[in-house]
Amino acid sequence: MRKVYAFDFDGTLTTSDTLLAFIRYAKGTPAFVWGFLCHAHLLVLMKLKLYPNWKAKQKVFSYFFKGMTIEAFNSLCQRFAVDSRSLLRPKGLQLVAQAQAEEADTLIVSASIDNWVQPFFPQVKVLGTQIEVKDGRLTGCFLTKNCYGQEKVNRILALYPDRNTYHLIAYGDSRGDKELLAFADEAYYQAL
Repeated sequence: MRKVYAFDFDGTLTTSDTLLAFIRYAKGTPAFVWGFLCHAHLLVLMKLKLYPNWKAKQKVFSYFFKGMTIEAFNSLCQRFAVDSRSLLRPKGLQLVAQAQAEEADTLIVSASIDNWVQPFFPQVKVLGTQIEVKDGRLTGCFLTKNCYGQEKVNRILALYPDRNTYHLIAYGDSRGDKELLAFADEAYYQAL
C-alpha cells in the first residue's frame, strides 16, 4: 500500500510562525510593529473567536503585500528560505528526508502561503494557502481557502480521493492540525 506523509509546517517543521517571520524579514521591524498595531483590534477579535482567522490573516497579508509584483514576491520568498534555514527543526528535516528516501509521497500541508514554504523544500509537494495574482501583481486576497483545520484534509482528499489506497502518516503541533491528525492512520502531535 502506498505511504503518504503529511507534515504541518509552522511549529512542526519550524521553530516559529513563518508568517510573522516573513513579514518582519520583508518589511523590517518598525513596519512590522506598525502594521500589527494597525490590525490589533482584528487580532484581538480573532483570539476571542469573534472574527474569522482566515479573514484577519488575509487583511494583514494584504496590508503588507498588496500591489507587489509576483516576481518580486517570489524572489523575496526565495531569499527568505535561504536566509532563514535556522527556522527549520533538524529532526523535521531528517523525517522529511527519510520519507523521501522511502519513496513515499511526501507533502507539506500548511496554512502558510505556499510561495514561501516551497523554497524550503523544493522537492516536496506543498499544499498551502495560495494567493491571488492579477496582471502580475498580488491582489492581497487568497485564491484558495486558508489551509487550516478541515481544509488540510480536503486538500489531501483532492489529491488522493480513494482513502483505501494509501496509509497516511501525519505530523502536526496545533489546533489547525487536529482534523488532519484524526484523518491519518498514524498521527504524531508534536513539534519535531
